[in-house]
Amino acid sequence: MLKGIIFDFDGVVVDSNQAKSDAFYSLYVKYGEDIAKKVINHHERNEGISRFEKIKLYHKKFLKKDISSEELSQLLNKFANIVYKKVCESEFVPGIKEILPELRKKYRLFISTGTPTFEINNILINKNINDYFSRVYGSPEKKEEHIKKIISEFNYTPNELIFIGDSMADYKAAEEYDISFILRLHNKNIKLFSDFNVLSVNNFKLPNKAIEKIL
Repeated sequence: MLKGIIFDFDGVVVDSNQAKSDAFYSLYVKYGEDIAKKVINHHERNEGISRFEKIKLYHKKFLKKDISSEELSQLLNKFANIVYKKVCESEFVPGIKEILPELRKKYRLFISTGTPTFEINNILINKNINDYFSRVYGSPEKKEEHIKKIISEFNYTPNELIFIGDSMADYKAAEEYDISFILRLHNKNIKLFSDFNVLSVNNFKLPNKAIEKIL
């Protein structure tokens, strides 16, 4: 019996993936268009991984240098300043705002995101949906750690949870704990998941068989 639903945030609750891509572009375009394109390509194929990990990786892989703690902190602050306003201004994924109160009546709802915890909490408050979620988990912890905490704190078994996500990080985290997965399909991940046989939705409007299944 389903008892809890775990939502990724960007691309699942809010159509804000482009805001993250734009922010990474802003950080790396000073190193040249080629570097910026490589960064965006990797980021969009690996959404759900924290910006902490990505910036360190991009410096090492594309700029061929280790980033100092001071520079990392500066870039993270710059990234956060760019992203926060854009994400708050992003539109909700169609149907999600209407379905959250209905789901909240029957299940515990959770957020598992690569966005820093303090930032995602502020965003949820700004979007006026923070009260729908029993717990909110962000980076620097990984999504696998989020699931482990949910299972432990609420004494769930894997078949009592569903993870709704849009990234490979979401899919792999759910797979590791043998949790059912629903893919929110959009134009940025359709190629990435083209060879995967997963239940998917484009939006949360009814009628929708996948959503009706959990309602």
